[in-house]
Amino acid sequence: MSTTIQLTDRSNLPSSHVKQLRKQGSIPAVVYGVGVASLPVEVNGNQLFAALKKNPRAILQATIADRGQHPVLVQEVQKDMLTGKWTHVDFQQINMNERIDTKATIHFSGDPAGLVQGGILQIEVHEVEIRCMPDKLFAAFEVDISKLGIGDQLLVSDLSFHDGVEILTDASVMLVKVLNPQAAEAAPTA
Repeated sequence: MSTTIQLTDRSNLPSSHVKQLRKQGSIPAVVYGVGVASLPVEVNGNQLFAALKKNPRAILQATIADRGQHPVLVQEVQKDMLTGKWTHVDFQQINMNERIDTKATIHFSGDPAGLVQGGILQIEVHEVEIRCMPDKLFAAFEVDISKLGIGDQLLVSDLSFHDGVEILTDASVMLVKVLNPQAAEAAPTA
């Protein structure tokens, strides 16, 4: 079940209007998609956060005045570096009958065995690019790293998602590794 959000067309507003939008709790955004012209819009920040609270990769039903309702996905978020507040959102309009390219968040669970032996956990990547049907999207993918010992690593090629989900990120990309503490100390001086 998807959540409906209201988007307001802002294509006829001057660019100086953006600051005022943010002060009022709205976030400037853009809606784009295959075969769809890019449309600048605004969205109520509280409404968007509530819709994405349980699943940041949720498919939302965006209602735009005079344009109807369209399924969209939050594709990118820009944040203020100091405050962490969202300053811009990119919505990708999707076709529910076509595969889409998007990102999947990786959550690492368990304490690696190598940490007990004094190793140092180093996480390299938190998300991977995937291709799948919109109904196969998931909020996050849980990866158990409890069996990793000192010197062990987990690569993208070690992941196995559900049927119908293709991983686009290069298979040789390292997700996480457990460093030998002596090697970790020697690396900065070398």
